[in-house]
Amino acid sequence: MATGADSAGGEERRMLLQVCLNGARDVAEHPGLSANETLAATDAARAVAAGAQEIHVHPKDAEGRDSLSTADVASWVGALRAACPGVPIGVTTGAWITPDVDARLASIAEWTELPDYASVNWHETGADRVAELLLSRGVAVEAGIWDATGLEAWSRSPVRRRCARVLIELPDEAAEVVRRHGEGLIAHVRLDEPSIPILLHGELRSAWPAFTLAVALGLDSRIGLEDTLVLPDGRPAPDNAALVRAASGIAFAG
Repeated sequence: MATGADSAGGEERRMLLQVCLNGARDVAEHPGLSANETLAATDAARAVAAGAQEIHVHPKDAEGRDSLSTADVASWVGALRAACPGVPIGVTTGAWITPDVDARLASIAEWTELPDYASVNWHETGADRVAELLLSRGVAVEAGIWDATGLEAWSRSPVRRRCARVLIELPDEAAEVVRRHGEGLIAHVRLDEPSIPILLHGELRSAWPAFTLAVALGLDSRIGLEDTLVLPDGRPAPDNAALVRAASGIAFAG
């Protein structure tokens, strides 16, 4: 069973398994993806039943595009809460959705249905301002670090110590470089914040190797159709629940 040291008292705790429902993927990429929040909420409930403890989602507009609008965030977060009561729900704040920082902040400031947490990518312009606004509204911040640029920006950030955790995101890369890349980023994060929780994950080719590495290192992780469309053996995954069941089998076997 995967466990990690608790940052407060050194006690062992169960690995956190987050499901990443959809990401910025086009809904045409997989039958399990939908621009309809009700269908996505049903899919999320199945993933939670399969073992997911948190949900990360990209709210969509009517055309299936990522959205930060008040109406879209409210409808998606509300639908997920209704389908998965008591399960923490997080959303993206990716700059690709609204590149202008002031416009992005204005959208977040207008949210009426607040998520429990939100991911902020620290390589993006305006990350500190986005994080400050989220924290002021009572939304926890998951610090997304993809590369050295984001790592350096987060290291200097005035809100660094107020982040709930660091989300280390490995790109689509060969399995043989995942450990070296992941451990390098982890070591640098630990230099700044030795006890902050870390959620390690990859995408596409690195998704399952990164998940296995997280288990081996006692870190939190995630899996879902945002990161991979296939099971560990390479077969197509029918839905998020199948991915979560496979991940649970790796993480909590024995």
